[in-house]
Amino acid sequence: MKIPELLAPAGNMEKLKVAIHYGADAVYLGGQKFGLRNLAGNFTQAELAEAVAYAHDRGVKVYLTVNSFPDTDDLPELDRYLEETAPIPFDALIAADPGVIATIRRITPDRPIHLSTQANTTTWRSALFWQEQGIRRINLAREMSLEAIRETRERVSAELEVFTHGALCISYSGRCLLSSVMSGRNANKGECSHPCRWSYALVEETRPGEYFPVVEDEAGTFIFNSKDLCLIRHIPELVGAGVDSLKIEGRMKGINYVASVVRVYRDALDRYAADPAGYRFNPEWLGELAKLSHRGYTTGFLLGRPQDVDQEYDSRYRRSHEFVGMVEELLPGGSVVVGVRNRIAAGTEVEFVGRRMTATRHRLDSFTDRDGAPLAEAHPNQKIIVSVPFPAERYDLIRKEHQ
Repeated sequence: MKIPELLAPAGNMEKLKVAIHYGADAVYLGGQKFGLRNLAGNFTQAELAEAVAYAHDRGVKVYLTVNSFPDTDDLPELDRYLEETAPIPFDALIAADPGVIATIRRITPDRPIHLSTQANTTTWRSALFWQEQGIRRINLAREMSLEAIRETRERVSAELEVFTHGALCISYSGRCLLSSVMSGRNANKGECSHPCRWSYALVEETRPGEYFPVVEDEAGTFIFNSKDLCLIRHIPELVGAGVDSLKIEGRMKGINYVASVVRVYRDALDRYAADPAGYRFNPEWLGELAKLSHRGYTTGFLLGRPQDVDQEYDSRYRRSHEFVGMVEELLPGGSVVVGVRNRIAAGTEVEFVGRRMTATRHRLDSFTDRDGAPLAEAHPNQKIIVSVPFPAERYDLIRKEHQ
């Protein structure tokens, strides 16, 4: 039995370090060009080299996204970009466009190539085609069922990668033109403005300017919304289907999301690896994921074609807890330096959340600034010193119940 790799998003260096700390086996990231998350922090050339060195020192693989669909005018810049990144020892490059794949092969012929979800591999025949082109790993489209994944594994020897958690696009694996048409931002070049999340009204053609509300409830109706993907209940099935890598979506998401999702899936995979026969789903995993900002969860197409239950008619994100800070430094005597991310007041009841599903409640009766001056409250980007009566680690998250 082979336990799949846990593949996490790394939108910037901080997120990369957090993903690795919480148990990712590999991370995927983008440079300043030709990825599909141009609005993420992304990495400069120097940062890419630093990121790969940091990850490799800890036994973690790094995959670079080059999965946009360039225009002809972009090709000279694509060549320069791939030549600049060629000396960096990425474990693989992620691509979708055949021309980009050919360019990678010409410039770095020995570099493994992983096929992006943007290639829309929805059948085993498509997967076999890409295998015959020398692709090392294929990200199967989110539209494939578990049975289709199993059949693909039987017929294809290339590595198979499946998204297991994160946002879902209304279109086939992100091949959407709404953003380009409605806002001039090309989703296939990493600039999606997410018009599927907007609120819409009805206009009758002979009455321009008269907007009739389309109402599902007091919040309106958001007819393009999808729930978020969550396959935490189906780890045994995915392992049994022969999936090689479980991928978490979210290079645009914050460190709280990255850490929390990775720690849950890490724990589930480790428990299954330790005792497959005795493995049982732990409801705490889903409880932890429910504490994150999300749009409701669905299994997508994994168990068959989804019905309207998988459409999300409430555009508001749901969350039960608020991320307020992260431990950035350990001090002698049981104190820690906390980087504040959201306002926090003295007397607040919080949870310190760490690796291996640890969570410790603690009341912040008092805290100080770096000079030791007591504070009544702290705000984003401040550093505060907190005394804790339990072991803490760097990168522990601090959260409070959402009011």
